Amino acid sequence: MLRAATRGSPLARWQADRVATLLADVHPGLAVEVVVVDTEADRRLDVPISSFGGKGVFAKEVQAAVLDGRADFAVHSAKDLPSVTVDGLVLAAVPERGNARDALVGSTLAALAHGATVATGSQRRRAQLAQHRPDLVFTELRGNMATRLSKVPDGGAIVVAAVAFERLGLGEHIAEEIPVDEMVPQVGQGALAIECRAGDERTRALLAAVEHRPSRRRVDAERAFLAELGGDCELPAGAHATLPGVRDDDGLILRAFLASEGSADAHVVTHVASGDDPETLGTGAARHLRAALGAS
Repeated sequence: MLRAATRGSPLARWQADRVATLLADVHPGLAVEVVVVDTEADRRLDVPISSFGGKGVFAKEVQAAVLDGRADFAVHSAKDLPSVTVDGLVLAAVPERGNARDALVGSTLAALAHGATVATGSQRRRAQLAQHRPDLVFTELRGNMATRLSKVPDGGAIVVAAVAFERLGLGEHIAEEIPVDEMVPQVGQGALAIECRAGDERTRALLAAVEHRPSRRRVDAERAFLAELGGDCELPAGAHATLPGVRDDDGLILRAFLASEGSADAHVVTHVASGDDPETLGTGAARHLRAALGAS
């Protein structure tokens, strides 16, 4: 038996159950017990993430359950995982990635009236939407997917990760999926990340069987991009890697985005690069965008 640590939201539980199913498929008879961790991020839904720690708040308490032995591994949304792995843990597996695109619920972008309200707590999303529609008014958005669905502004829209609504059976509410060349997704969006203790070779070997190498290489490139920037989910930056070839080790294409602080008045730069090594590709894209933004 293995114990999987996860947050308690419906989406997090879906993710943990999905990993348990994948493990059972490749290791018949292996049981997985889900260990639900109550996190500060899930308790304090009335304040922006940036006010109490940024990206790591979604992962650190789940990671602690693995480090102190309450669980054998942790299941995260890859987009919630800090770009630098915590001491004592290892990113053991990335299963096959889902839909990475952002989506609008409530209205399509073109159908929004002038000055309409769009709810999203993401500076990345705000900066990119404002490039297309500088007239939009932005407001904060927190909560699980059902809560977010109840907060669609009158005459406006909310922005969500398309994959979250798909996984929870809420896809019918999506008004528009935004192409990645119009809104670069958050690093790791659509992917799951599985961590275990660095010295736990048995668990690591079991988890390795659910690794999807093309997805891992894409996520590694995106995480290298964010690590080089030194940022987290509050940084107005995004990256999306694709693997257009047919072999796992074919070259990657990385589309990356970086903006200055602010939304409607933000300076925005984008860059598309290709390469074989994920870490080199991500690092190089970050350095290019940082220099380009500094020169803008």
